[in-house]
Amino acid sequence: MLTIGSNSASHMLMYQYHHLLPKPKAGRPLFPRTISAIRCSASSSSPSLSTVATQFDLKTYWATLINEINLKLDEAIPVKYPNQIYEAMRYSVLAMGAKRAPPVMCIASCELFGGNRLAAFPTACALEMVHAASLIHDDLPCMDDDPSRRGQPSNHTVFGVDMAILAGDALFPLGFRHIVSHTPTDLVPETRLLRVIAEIARSVGSTGMAAGQFLDLEGGPNAVDFVQEKKFGEMAESSAVCGGLLGGASDEELQLLRKYGRAVGVLYQVRSDVLEAKTETQDKNEDKKRRSKSYVGVYGVEKAVEVAEDLKAQAKKALDGLEKYGEQLLPLYSFVDYADDRGFSLDVEI
Repeated sequence: MLTIGSNSASHMLMYQYHHLLPKPKAGRPLFPRTISAIRCSASSSSPSLSTVATQFDLKTYWATLINEINLKLDEAIPVKYPNQIYEAMRYSVLAMGAKRAPPVMCIASCELFGGNRLAAFPTACALEMVHAASLIHDDLPCMDDDPSRRGQPSNHTVFGVDMAILAGDALFPLGFRHIVSHTPTDLVPETRLLRVIAEIARSVGSTGMAAGQFLDLEGGPNAVDFVQEKKFGEMAESSAVCGGLLGGASDEELQLLRKYGRAVGVLYQVRSDVLEAKTETQDKNEDKKRRSKSYVGVYGVEKAVEVAEDLKAQAKKALDGLEKYGEQLLPLYSFVDYADDRGFSLDVEI
């Protein structure tokens, strides 16, 4: 159970801080011929990636992967003794309407470097388990005290605080176990798997999401940047990096994915806060409490929009360093625009 320390602890932490297209059939390209004209070399006759990305069907790509991921998650968490813990785990992990952004980003990053989708699915599922566990714990009364999540009552609201804590505790190690036991060893060397596990552990640990939650509770001068990056940037960063590791990316390429994922993760949250502030559909007291720890609450909507534009530029700049991969960049590139403009709603029943 997280214990909150003195303001000096938060100051020290701040000081240490200063981040669906279906499977292609044999003989057919992964992406439509209308966008296959992207060239690795710069050419005046070739369309820019930003132009071509508007033609990419991200909604179909994403929704198709959601269906596959949901099936694999259902298989990964069967109900067994003690039943109530597994039911609580399944309740959050298999929640209807979950966008599965971490696993989809992981798979897209893996395929960017020529990796096999089958090699990425176990890690993709593990990332969703870890993500769900973090949300269960974030919603607890002693943390963010949120009674709902993903359009349904929070885990602790349904199963009780004690069972919610156990469900979250169980999901973290289950994710690591799933990576080790289900990743095909003929597709991914063990040394890469070790790096994947270390990356996920780093992202959720005392210098990652846990640190973000600590500062979210403790507060402190200029804490909003740290909180946003750690609570919302870490998961996307880890997802992109894990996919790159599985696909065989170089260390330099992994650093670009790290910058990309971090920017996209925070961008998504900033835009969500802006949209909420503009609609004002939620209870004003709860809305004020939530936004007081966001860019909107600290700087206002106008400044938050500027932050979002800067994050969008950072994410796309990171992808510019991977332009040699051409059309394989389209899923990751399109994620940036979706995080910024929410151009569609996901309907997984396609």
